[in-house]
Amino acid sequence: MIDLNLLLLFRAVAEEANFRAAADRLGVTRSAVSQGIRRLEDSLGVALVLRTTRSVRLTEAGAELQAALARPLTEILGTLDSLGAEDCPRGLLRIAVTSIAEPFLSGPLIARFAEAHPRITLDITVTDAEFDIVAAGFDAGVRLGEVIEQDMIAVPVGGPQREAVVASPAYLAAQGVPDHPRDLVHHRCIGWRPAPNTAPYRWEFAEDGRPFDVAVDPQICTNDLRLMMRTALNGGGITFAPLQTLQPHFDSGELVSLLEEFLPSFPGFHLYFPQSRNMAPKLRALVAHVRGSR
Repeated sequence: MIDLNLLLLFRAVAEEANFRAAADRLGVTRSAVSQGIRRLEDSLGVALVLRTTRSVRLTEAGAELQAALARPLTEILGTLDSLGAEDCPRGLLRIAVTSIAEPFLSGPLIARFAEAHPRITLDITVTDAEFDIVAAGFDAGVRLGEVIEQDMIAVPVGGPQREAVVASPAYLAAQGVPDHPRDLVHHRCIGWRPAPNTAPYRWEFAEDGRPFDVAVDPQICTNDLRLMMRTALNGGGITFAPLQTLQPHFDSGELVSLLEEFLPSFPGFHLYFPQSRNMAPKLRALVAHVRGSR
């Protein structure tokens, strides 16, 4: 039987969206609030609240319970029973994915997941903005592992990655082939930036085991990987993008790979999400799917 005092505690957290504010409202310690929420989640076997060092947000199950608490007691008890008895993954799964995460966005991984889990609705936002996914209402994100916050759980997607420097045969015939990354400053470059008010990414290389970067001054800059490729394919200059995205154009001869000896592999993309003792079945299903696709 659920301790009804825990429901009062949960309602305070849901309304305040903050553990400390809920504790002050109830006249208890923040630790008591945290432990009470954990007890309620454990008794139901489902996460109700997503919490990080930066924010607190209700899960889909938590929002369902909050709505139920405004209804008569018999309906509340019915909702508790349904939350605890969830077997088949269902519901809305919101994911924020960086635009360069080709292993996740290429199509097959998402298509197979949708086929295997018809009761899960995927809402995928492709964005390169950096933000707190929990505060923004997302269940998970996909980014390069090196930029994921330390309090998140991260699962590799697609294995190690390598960047590629590429240009069309026509551009190289007209402008010459760079022998070293430092030669790129003399070429027309096509760069990438995540947002309008941010500087273009520096192009990263390694020589004799030592990393270095080149601050190319791109004549063309965009946040759209497809535009970068299309411009390079049409002789617009040299660009720098994930190898996996460009591979079909190497195979067809439309693009030429340059400076390969200066481009080591690096840890790739990860699916990441906040730690939870009672992960929602819909997110657990996605994690299992990603792990099985490696």
